[in-house]
Amino acid sequence: MAFKHWLMKTEPDVFSFGDLQALGTQGTFWEGVRNYQARNFMREMRVGDQVLIYHSSTKSPAIVGLARVIQESQTDLSQFDVNSPYFDAKASPEKPRWEGVMVQATQALKSPVSLQDLRAWPGIEDFILLRKGNRLSVMPVTAKVLEIVLKHAMMAGDE
Repeated sequence: MAFKHWLMKTEPDVFSFGDLQALGTQGTFWEGVRNYQARNFMREMRVGDQVLIYHSSTKSPAIVGLARVIQESQTDLSQFDVNSPYFDAKASPEKPRWEGVMVQATQALKSPVSLQDLRAWPGIEDFILLRKGNRLSVMPVTAKVLEIVLKHAMMAGDE
């Protein structure tokens, strides 16, 4: 099943949405994903796919911005770098294990959409992010979930 919308988690004290915005049109390579399912989702991403950026490992985890895929999946070179926190001794240039995509910030949300907000909204109970025990850093987002998130995030402060 091909998805056109995604969610990517990042720890804002390591790399925030603001950091992504600061890179402008060059964007960044989304490196360091070390989960096979998340890697496989990145393999499905296509140029132009929309991405929700989610700040995790914070007091109030939340979707904070929008990005888009600007280059499709390619080998994550950090897996070969012994000085990288993402080094993988089992990977080799002949048999790479990990990949990433290039993403570019497109827009900050008017108001962050917290995990608590998401849990309270009807109609998105099946969103992967809300599943108990989910730890994926990259996941598909249905058009319905995206629509609800954007509706709430872009209307915040307008009431």
